[in-house]
Amino acid sequence: MSKTDIKSMLPQELKDYFEAAGERQFRADQAFSWLHSGAASFQDMTNLPEKLREKLDEEFYIAVPVLLKKQESKEDGSIKYLWEMPGGAAIESVVMEYAHGYTACISTQAGCKMGCRFCASAIGGFQRNLSSSEMEDQVLFSGRDCGKKISNIVLMGVGEPLDNFDNVIRFLEIIRHPSGMNIGARHISLSTCGIAENIDKMADHNIQLTLSVSLHAPDDETRSLLMPVNRPGGVDELLKACERYFRKTHRRVSYEYAMISGINDTGRHAVLLKKKLKNSGCHVNIIVLNEIPGSPYKASSPESVKAFAETLRRGGVNCTVRRRLGGDIEASCGQLRSRALQ
Repeated sequence: MSKTDIKSMLPQELKDYFEAAGERQFRADQAFSWLHSGAASFQDMTNLPEKLREKLDEEFYIAVPVLLKKQESKEDGSIKYLWEMPGGAAIESVVMEYAHGYTACISTQAGCKMGCRFCASAIGGFQRNLSSSEMEDQVLFSGRDCGKKISNIVLMGVGEPLDNFDNVIRFLEIIRHPSGMNIGARHISLSTCGIAENIDKMADHNIQLTLSVSLHAPDDETRSLLMPVNRPGGVDELLKACERYFRKTHRRVSYEYAMISGINDTGRHAVLLKKKLKNSGCHVNIIVLNEIPGSPYKASSPESVKAFAETLRRGGVNCTVRRRLGGDIEASCGQLRSRALQ
């Protein structure tokens, strides 16, 4: 019989197991604390009885990622990691420093199905979903390696979080637990390319995180060119789902907009985006495109970025231009992984 990933078990599931095994419930609390502080084996759990550790080892496994590559930016100190997970899947994560502390940007899938034209995540194809423990390990072991306390998380690496919905929800419950890493929902951002029905499902969970939607265009013609995920419902249906999310959770939605020269950065695009988002209470995060070698898509000029942002602001839309980090270490989603696969 195959073993079970114990680190992906919810606190109550762990307590139910220990109770059924005839163990006192505080043992489940001890094991949970060990697991989510980075214990690599059951033998590390020194306050558990030896026989219990042996029993756990018979039924469960603890996976630890293997560091394949590490790159540190000389420009801003950002650190990019390439990890090998069980089964050989290679995934990326990045640690970045901001005024409010250190943020871990993590992957939710090995590869991606969404096929956004300007993103390296889909290069090499989709391998599999990541478990909640594999998501947490990126936070835990990245912080341990660089010696920094991670206080914020963005689910913005390789993969589409809402395409791995159940495992992401499980991760969010575990990462926020007081006996674990205890990172609050308001310190977590989830970035999605816009699966409208799963945005509604996220709203039902009412987790007080920041929802960041990769919009990148205000009209269906442009967005479908860049993002195949747009085709089922279009921009308007996505914006309606985001409005429902805002009404249910009372959390402002953030829209990500990567500026691509000659594609989505014209005055027409800026005016249309302003009209569609005016009075929505949202925030637009304008991103200078991190270019992928060999891609036809190029970053907009500083002048175009400035003009675009000013058009939005004059129309009453709150927006900022994101500080560019990790440009010298292939920090954009999928770049380091795709090179390793090649």
